[in-house]
Amino acid sequence: MSTDTAAPPSHRRGRARNGRARRPRRLGRRIGLGLLVLLLLAGGTGYWLYSELDGNIKGVDIDDAIGKDRPEKLPTSGQNILVLGSDSRAGANAGLKTGNVAGARSDTALVMHIPEGRTEAVAVSIPRDTLVSRPECTKADGSQVAPAERVMFNSIYAQAGPACVVKTVEKMSGVRMDHYMEIDFAGFKDLVDAIGGVTVTVDQDIHDTSSGLDLTAGTHRLDGTQSLQFVRTRHGVGDGSDLGRIGLQQEFMTALLGEIKRQDLLGSPAKTYKIADELTSALTTDSELASLTALAEFGRSMNGVDPARMETIMLPVQYDATDPNRVVAAEPQASALWKAIREDADIPESAKKSPANGGRS
Repeated sequence: MSTDTAAPPSHRRGRARNGRARRPRRLGRRIGLGLLVLLLLAGGTGYWLYSELDGNIKGVDIDDAIGKDRPEKLPTSGQNILVLGSDSRAGANAGLKTGNVAGARSDTALVMHIPEGRTEAVAVSIPRDTLVSRPECTKADGSQVAPAERVMFNSIYAQAGPACVVKTVEKMSGVRMDHYMEIDFAGFKDLVDAIGGVTVTVDQDIHDTSSGLDLTAGTHRLDGTQSLQFVRTRHGVGDGSDLGRIGLQQEFMTALLGEIKRQDLLGSPAKTYKIADELTSALTTDSELASLTALAEFGRSMNGVDPARMETIMLPVQYDATDPNRVVAAEPQASALWKAIREDADIPESAKKSPANGGRS
């Protein structure tokens, strides 16, 4: 989850250590930050009894900030949630050595679609270097931000705030976001530290002066700071691609979820409280979800989702014609993807193919 801006024109897909090409990512093996957050909310019902956690959660009135200039809600009971991982350098994040860029960015962005019936889900990852059209937005202080073309997606958070990110996603997709969730870097670090670290295995030395990560090939137990460096690293592994780093982030989240399951953290009230305290302290949601009661109810509604039928894919993108270090939505794949989500329909396989990723999802 890095905030440096250049991305090389070559975005080769990673390969497993046995040399075989990786299959399309499924939740059972690859899980993004947003999926982890929702699974924690859905799986740990006991910790919602701790009323003091309620004050940890920050709320953003997305509806008020955007107004009525939004797509219509789904005619079904399906849900769409925008999940952001932010890297603000303010507050507890200021001391984190995870890069050299000031300000704040939405480094990880997932549009989670949960179809009617709540038995399956798909998460669409939007690459941070995607060039998009930013609509006119209202900032938290009431000031206006003019619309702009060819804006890098992950810069919108700093330019105009989270409500503008939601509005931008809605404009580019035609999909109404029912909810918004955000977790910051400091919260990510503290969550990893709260569970005692996460074990990862790397098949080559990683020395990345930009992220600060310095690992030899082999198995390592990463603390919170090292975990942040790991998911943000780009220059020290593979071809240095931004698209390839999406897979690295998802692989780490798989290890994190596995660690939670291995320690039975969601089955122990004391351990669950510790995780929940860190998670809610780092969590910002839309105003409708900004309470334990609302989050608990939403979590319970997710209990019927079958993890085997949850899938993460990347928004189909292609290299920009004038700037090979940037990508743009690939057509007609992107439009077909968003259309399927709007209609609560199955996503065609053709809509998962990304030209910038070798024609793979």
